[in-house]
Amino acid sequence: MIFKDFSENELYLFMNGKLIYKRWLDTGVSKVFDLMAYDKYTLASIKEPRNENGLLIVKARIKLTPTENGGRKSGIISGYRPNHVFKYTPEGKLCQTYIGDINFEGEDLKPGEERIATVRFLLVKEL
Repeated sequence: MIFKDFSENELYLFMNGKLIYKRWLDTGVSKVFDLMAYDKYTLASIKEPRNENGLLIVKARIKLTPTENGGRKSGIISGYRPNHVFKYTPEGKLCQTYIGDINFEGEDLKPGEERIATVRFLLVKEL
């Protein structure tokens, strides 16, 4: 069921004949192609991201923190362009921000509300 293959500088892991993991041995960079093989509680598999005109496009559930819990005082409208931050240093400083926008159907999204949205990022190697 599980098969490992080494080819020059790359490690491949197959499950039932399907590639599920690849690692470049010289850099340590890796990519998981199918998360379902690793975790029975996962509800969706990882798929290749959509790339249109240099954009990484994902569907996301956006929830704004309520104002009384330290969130924004006003809502956002579709097309909002925040700094997308995924990681902070242990000291609480930003490691990297990414440029993109959030698009959704309907009225503005108010603090405390959530909605399914399409998030577009400018595609950069780190992302």
